[in-house]
Amino acid sequence: MSVATDQETAPIANSRNGRTGSVFRSFGSLFGGSQNSGDQQPGDGYVEFGMQNPERSGRTLGTFAGVFSPVALSMFSALVFIRVGYIVGNAGLYVTLLQFVIAYAILLFTVASVCAISTNGAIEGGGVYFMISRTLGLEFGGSIGTLFFFANVVGSAMAISGCTEGILDNFGANGYFGSYLKDGPWWCFLISSLLNTLQLLVCLVGAALFAKTSVIILAIVTVCLFVTYVSFLAVGASNDTIAVPLSNNLSKTVHFLNYTGLNANTLRDNLGEHYGTDYTSNGKQVDFSTTFGVLFAGVTGIMAGANMSGDLKNPAKSIPCGTLSAVAFTFVSYVILSFLMCCTTPYFTMQNNYLFLLPVNVWPPFTAIGILTATFSTSLSNLIGSSRVLEALSKDQVFGNLLNFVLRGTWKGNPIAAVVTSWCLVECILLIGSFNIIAQINSVLFMLAYLATNLACLGIEMTGAPNFRPLFKYFTWHTCLIGLLGTLVMMFVINPIYASICIILCLILVIALHLFSPATQAAQWGSISQALMFHQVRKYLLMLDPRKDHVKFWRPQILLLVSSPRSCCPLVDFVNDLKKSGLYIIGHVKLGDFKDVQDFENNQQWWSFLDHMRVKAFTEVTVSRSIREGVQHLIRLSGIGAMKPNTIILGFYDSEAPRDFFQNGSSPYKTDDFNSGEIQNFPIRRDGDPKHFQVEEYVQILCDTLRMKKNLCLCRNFQRLDKNFIAQSNHVKYIDVWPINVFNPTLGDPFDMVSLFMMQLAVIMLAKWKHLRVRIFLCETNEQRAVGTFDSQAPQMEIFSKQKLEQSLKELRISAHIVEIQEWSHDTDFSRRARTLRQYTGQADNVMLEDDDEESLNRSLLYMQRANQIIRERSDQTALSFIYLAAPPKLATPDFAQRSASYMELLTELTAELPPTILVHGVSTVTSTTL
Repeated sequence: MSVATDQETAPIANSRNGRTGSVFRSFGSLFGGSQNSGDQQPGDGYVEFGMQNPERSGRTLGTFAGVFSPVALSMFSALVFIRVGYIVGNAGLYVTLLQFVIAYAILLFTVASVCAISTNGAIEGGGVYFMISRTLGLEFGGSIGTLFFFANVVGSAMAISGCTEGILDNFGANGYFGSYLKDGPWWCFLISSLLNTLQLLVCLVGAALFAKTSVIILAIVTVCLFVTYVSFLAVGASNDTIAVPLSNNLSKTVHFLNYTGLNANTLRDNLGEHYGTDYTSNGKQVDFSTTFGVLFAGVTGIMAGANMSGDLKNPAKSIPCGTLSAVAFTFVSYVILSFLMCCTTPYFTMQNNYLFLLPVNVWPPFTAIGILTATFSTSLSNLIGSSRVLEALSKDQVFGNLLNFVLRGTWKGNPIAAVVTSWCLVECILLIGSFNIIAQINSVLFMLAYLATNLACLGIEMTGAPNFRPLFKYFTWHTCLIGLLGTLVMMFVINPIYASICIILCLILVIALHLFSPATQAAQWGSISQALMFHQVRKYLLMLDPRKDHVKFWRPQILLLVSSPRSCCPLVDFVNDLKKSGLYIIGHVKLGDFKDVQDFENNQQWWSFLDHMRVKAFTEVTVSRSIREGVQHLIRLSGIGAMKPNTIILGFYDSEAPRDFFQNGSSPYKTDDFNSGEIQNFPIRRDGDPKHFQVEEYVQILCDTLRMKKNLCLCRNFQRLDKNFIAQSNHVKYIDVWPINVFNPTLGDPFDMVSLFMMQLAVIMLAKWKHLRVRIFLCETNEQRAVGTFDSQAPQMEIFSKQKLEQSLKELRISAHIVEIQEWSHDTDFSRRARTLRQYTGQADNVMLEDDDEESLNRSLLYMQRANQIIRERSDQTALSFIYLAAPPKLATPDFAQRSASYMELLTELTAELPPTILVHGVSTVTSTTL
């Protein structure tokens, strides 16, 4: 098992070498060290510690080129030159500024969460997927990462659609620069496909080329935007009126829209809402949700820097600095642009020509260049981001072997197969055609990714994990919660149908990954669910007060003591059903000295055993010089707080050789997982090998259990238990309860504490085996018959006993069939023989051993054989029997060793050849008849 684990973790360990160099540099600068000192060459320090220099591992991007530029370009996208006028013309200045504030508030809170997570450890490739998966765990990380991959694909298609719109409005039919291209849906798709293919070629060259060109593209877009600002002021200063072509012109006649320049009346008219129709979506009515959906889709680029995390020299530093500065830069740019539009352009113009910036620019080609560069670079950024996320999903084997083609299709660190796959999906999205419709889908998908990011940061902050020490300090759980709620609400504001579909798909992916994904990744990454559960469980355990326990809410909390899991699989499985949602602990004692045990804390095999058995249990293993001492430790210390075992279950002490259910060919528990070559985990005692302890110590354990006020159960013949046969057989019909103390039948009371405890356990098993019935055997003793000789009320006494039992069962809501047994009264010396049995039990304080001990034991054995015959004759259709267990002889009893040996010999005779049997001795009240 350990070898397999090492092999599985090796690829992950190797993939982390690329980021250790930046971590080493961070620690070096922290302690005032220099990266290059003396004759040391760059990278030598990394080699000394087995690390790779970031430059040598492909990490070549800094903050500006790797984060600020792609984030700023992605947040400008098609919005800055094409759709700000659409938003301002419909929503007005006040609502537009409100929408920008809402959008950027969500972005700012999400950025704070991203910065907190990214500065809490080294970030590898995959960006937001890597952060979410390593924080929330495999299920949520894989599902959100998948949706984030599709969000990038949709974002790329949206940007290409905007770029195509700019090309056609400039060079299409009635284009501003001339009619060089044909118009129509399929021509739009053709041009979009050509642009998509062009960006595919750029992506195939690599992310480094894009990062270098992104700086140049950002410079071009910034210059074009600055010229646009100047144009608004320049044209307004000259008080000119410019005619703007009407794009919403179905009749193809020439119409013109007004442009007023800087004008107070224009500003006043543009302050309020004037929702109209969208001429690019067949006249669809525009409202708050559609404008906000387009706006938010244009500013969703905050993850563009995180997506490049695998190519950054220092992701923990570059992601916060670059992202925050880009957010601030774009926000100021959008606010200035919106205000200038409201001051210069009537809302009717902005509603009917989304590219009105072309004719109002001092040199129109500036706007055309800005549109094409901003949209194309945004599409390129999203395409690279989606390919990197897909590559990370394939590396992590989130979907098993389904994405192996991505790993095989990587060349010189560039995931060519992932890029091509993303390109194909972008082509499919382009068939939608309308920029505004694609924008709404894009907004919902990105908001879901932002929601998960805020959830991840909120969760890890609430756990109070000591290792959560991000370098970025400007966040609290309040910012995470506000960001989470904001994204959730605005998702449904934009489009409730799209939002619902995305959430449902995310939940389906979560469930699928939980059921089918490999468990190795989850163990290696860690899951925030484990930390949250620990936090909540600890809180509720402290609130669980044992002083407030009430019998109405009693449930069995079981400690099952096993010598080897190999030989007790049916019993472990059975007790899992018996626990009734209570505590279940499997305890084991290792014989030896504590200082000699090397793997005391290695419980991996025990957890694997629980997984194999599919039982909901804990394991407790202790080391002791004797079995009795170890059992005392387990009984006293198992559990925590109010969750402590109240019932102890042991296997029966007999001479039968244990069966190996892991190797038995017909066993439902057969497995080879616990065999490592010739080494066998959980070894068992072979036939002829001596036991680890003697019968006297076993009985002492029983006495210790009762002294500690724990209910006691001894299980025998469970190697015969076959749950599948019981569930399918029509022959097996009953669960039997024998509420008679066979060691002292004169005191047989079907209503004492032990009997009621047996009935409670039988009812619990009845809930699991619903097709069975409970039988309670009411045994009449010879003393009752003797009383009837001198009392005319004897018949009434017998009837009253049965009626009383029926009434008690009715009050306890127990459905059972009562069977009367009269053998004890028919045999004249049956009770006389039974009197000798008391000397072997806990009632032997005032009973002296008879002179002829051997003869007394033989008579007792004959009695037990007769009792066994009575039970066996009625067990042909029995699945399980509960038999009254008399208390063992007390430890202070004279000749305890002899008495304990006789006690176990009698129990062996009593339970011989019976179906699976539980000998029960209860010490606490477990039933209630009150509300």
